[in-house]
Amino acid sequence: MSTHDSPDVKAALSTTRSTDLTPVVLDAANLDSTAPSRLRDLKAGLADEGYLPAELVVEAEFCEDDPLAIQSESDRLREYVRVASFLGSGRIVVDVARSCRPEDEETALAALEERAHREGVAFEVRHRTNT
Repeated sequence: MSTHDSPDVKAALSTTRSTDLTPVVLDAANLDSTAPSRLRDLKAGLADEGYLPAELVVEAEFCEDDPLAIQSESDRLREYVRVASFLGSGRIVVDVARSCRPEDEETALAALEERAHREGVAFEVRHRTNT
């Protein structure tokens, strides 16, 4: 949503060097597990193969009338914020496939953005458009 250009970022970038790791985007739907041991193995395997998990993309839907379903979706997305942080991803992208409840979506995404910020992960929302 927003980026921060702080003096700490400038200082950290002042001594950058290149790396042989290739940044990749991971699709959350392709992760077989979010258990820490599995994520640790995935992170190590990616590094061994020369990849850096730069971004995690997760699909979201906010179309249920049941408030518990909305809460369940929010909890599921919060788990992926944790996954992005654990993997060292710099950004999580929430791809909203369907939204029939924009007010609930807005509330849930605001809370997720705050959580991502606390975890040190940039947060972005993309809405699919039907053409």
